[in-house]
Amino acid sequence: MTTPLAVPAGTGTLQRWSAVLAVGLATFSVVTTEMLAVGLLTPIADTLATSTGSAGLMVSLPALLAALFAPLVVLACGGMDRRWILCGLLGLLVVANSASAVAPTLGWMLAARVLLGLCMGGIWAIAGGLAARLVPSDAVGLATSIIFGGVAAASVLGVPIGALIGEWLGWRWAFASMAAFSALVLAMQMLALPPLPVSASATMAAFVQQLGNRRVQLGLLLTLLLVAGHFAAFTFVRPLLQASGFAGHWVGALLLAYGVAGILGNFLAGLGATRHLLLSVGIIALGLTLTPALLLGVGHSPFGGGVMLLIWGLAYGGVSVGLMTWMMRAAPQAVEIASALYVGIFNIGIALGAWAGGQAVDGWGLTACLWLAGGLAASASLLLLAIARSPLRPASSDTPC
Repeated sequence: MTTPLAVPAGTGTLQRWSAVLAVGLATFSVVTTEMLAVGLLTPIADTLATSTGSAGLMVSLPALLAALFAPLVVLACGGMDRRWILCGLLGLLVVANSASAVAPTLGWMLAARVLLGLCMGGIWAIAGGLAARLVPSDAVGLATSIIFGGVAAASVLGVPIGALIGEWLGWRWAFASMAAFSALVLAMQMLALPPLPVSASATMAAFVQQLGNRRVQLGLLLTLLLVAGHFAAFTFVRPLLQASGFAGHWVGALLLAYGVAGILGNFLAGLGATRHLLLSVGIIALGLTLTPALLLGVGHSPFGGGVMLLIWGLAYGGVSVGLMTWMMRAAPQAVEIASALYVGIFNIGIALGAWAGGQAVDGWGLTACLWLAGGLAASASLLLLAIARSPLRPASSDTPC
């Protein structure tokens, strides 16, 4: 597997933490770009003269490609300096956002989202293992939280950011704004990141070994079920909110409230997963099971739909930190490989969920995607219940399975 080399001893504390912040902003940039399409789905579909279901490909296509590129980047980059890999990928992200901003057709937009898929897979996979290289051992936990906090914040704030900018200025300006922001992050990385060479490369045998790890297998299956279930419905959150009776100009503010609830959920899940990982992931799964069911029952009014959206954000906000904690504990000696596998399955879940949700919406209407989302999350809840009752139950709160 990849053998990282220590950051030079002369690297100052300010530069180390500036580098951590730059990596966190890189993950924030790429995931926010991914999520922009969700909050802007309806206006993009209208402008590009395509159906809502077809527009959902803007979410599923880059996610599917990110799943492919995450392990490939770890394998292909070999001993290349991680600093230059991250900078190159951020440069491509600027291009992808710029191309999206001027897209005249759905085909053009999807081509730009293909480039985004490469950036997503590469940045996620490389960033996951950098905390231990950038800061002293006693600060690795905080550095990891900042780096993956970029993913968590973008996952819950990317949609409302896109929706609000789109509401004020139009969806093209939302992508143009992200192009400018990504360029600023690129400049920050070039200034702040120290050299990050490695002495050896990850091997296919190491990936195969971790794929045979039962704890890793369970973490990947839970990731697939929960993420696919969420995106089967959340890809179409804008039309779902409009079906609850909200006018279009309310959607941005509602999704911002969802984002705030999601950050709170991320904080609570992070605290809970430290001591009670299985219970914390179980609560997240239960929340994602009940939310679509309750939306079907009480989501036909603005009040009911708004309350359920907040609960939805609270539940999904803990997914990234809870499941990444599971994976790191499942493979403590192969965190970079476990991270690449997790990123791959996470994005497969996004792609499958968005695609299946689009098929359900086009074939049977909006309520069908809620049934699908609830069913997938319920499967994860049942799996966690089986783990809790089986010989694989954690011997302590610090072991996932």
